[in-house]
Amino acid sequence: MSCFARAENARISPATLCRVLLAIIGAASLAACAQSPVGRQKADLGTHRQAAVERPHRVAALHPRPISRARINDGDAKQSVSHGVASFYSDTETASGERFDKNELTAAHPSLPFGTKLRVTDVSSGRFVTVRINDRGPYVRGRVVDISPSAAEALGMVDKGVTNVRLDVVR
Repeated sequence: MSCFARAENARISPATLCRVLLAIIGAASLAACAQSPVGRQKADLGTHRQAAVERPHRVAALHPRPISRARINDGDAKQSVSHGVASFYSDTETASGERFDKNELTAAHPSLPFGTKLRVTDVSSGRFVTVRINDRGPYVRGRVVDISPSAAEALGMVDKGVTNVRLDVVR
């Protein structure tokens, strides 16, 4: 008797048939999950969390773009960064890790490197102050820089709270 004839006479038990069907359905489900957008999103979560831990201060994308950017010549010593609204703030600790001192001429900017010297000019009065970037912010839509209370006093904006400014990178 050939092996095909024996296979036709042999019966598959219902339990074995159920196991085979469950294995096929499970494999098909896993294959479908791997191809679905939800499965890809869940698979990508691990890399996004790791990237967020490696670069904790990527907040510039959350803020609106500066109102305008001026072109500069390579020979100029100063760069005009942007125009916009400035406010002043107080905090206990900065994003750079140093303790906030309201008497220092410091500022928070969303993307400039820490330690950058920035000239903040009040466009209505012409008064200006040079500050050092040591924090991230501002976290209010439409604002381009937060300055310390002593810098706000130098600009004469303490009573106003906010003012239109021009920002120039000094170095």
